[in-house]
Amino acid sequence: MAGVLDTVDQRTQLVGENRLELLMFRLIGRQVFAINVFKVQEVLKLPNLTLMPHRHPVVCGVTHLRGNTVPVIDLSMAIKMPANKVDKDSTIIVTEYNRNVQAFLVGSVDRIVNMNWEEIQPPPKGAGRSHYLTAITRYKDQIVEIIDVEKVLSEIVPFTTDVSPDIVNEGLIGRVKDKKIMIVDDSPVAIAQAKSTLHKLGLEVVTASNGLQAFNYLKKWADECDNIHDELLMLITDAEMPEMDGYRLTTEIRNNAKLKDIHIVLHTSLSGSFNRAMVEKVGCDGFLSKFQPDELAKEVQNYIEKVTG
Repeated sequence: MAGVLDTVDQRTQLVGENRLELLMFRLIGRQVFAINVFKVQEVLKLPNLTLMPHRHPVVCGVTHLRGNTVPVIDLSMAIKMPANKVDKDSTIIVTEYNRNVQAFLVGSVDRIVNMNWEEIQPPPKGAGRSHYLTAITRYKDQIVEIIDVEKVLSEIVPFTTDVSPDIVNEGLIGRVKDKKIMIVDDSPVAIAQAKSTLHKLGLEVVTASNGLQAFNYLKKWADECDNIHDELLMLITDAEMPEMDGYRLTTEIRNNAKLKDIHIVLHTSLSGSFNRAMVEKVGCDGFLSKFQPDELAKEVQNYIEKVTG
């Protein structure tokens, strides 16, 4: 896989085109899994592993990469499968999510494939591994399961949805008590996090699980009311989602006469530096890294202050 991630600049051209690139890999057995290439920093053989006392059962230990201490997570165990073998030939995928770097121990890495988000479908409902998937797709007649890394990490690293008391401005929130905020995300965990924080601010929330669902919802909403801005305060969307991603959703909204002025904030675990560059390209109004309750509260309240004076 040497050099496989050397063309990120070229991959930024996929933004707004409803395309993505998936890094495909195996854990235990023949099933193929994948994650978005943009979340991957590098793929390499496992360096020396240091065991840590009182570590989470799915954390193998830590390794040292370029002066940083990085936790190594057995991704197979994390999604309730048998443990991967740990030895000098083990492979890790080093990723950045939510401003943190972590490595996932996998069985083997396969390839990178370029796909259209329309080819990516929500996972089947039901028990088992589907709880750890955000989507599925097909590649060469084989099912590929796309892992919900946010759910995996939420079960390892405790998170809070509480907002610091000194940040909340109840008088400001009261100015928009009749308006809703729409959250669009394919991860149930991410929706639950953001929804909980906004509810604690006293704000009403509506949700959609991908860009296409959100766009159809917004068009119907706009057709059924005199002015959607009287009812919708803003839209907070993830970047990568099945069927239609957040970038294409933004583009479609900007091209719709009734929706084009909706305030849109990109809320994603993808690299902050990358997304800040893309916000301007597709016409988002702001960018937030997941998941920072205080920053989410500040972003919403700053916009409320701006529009209510």
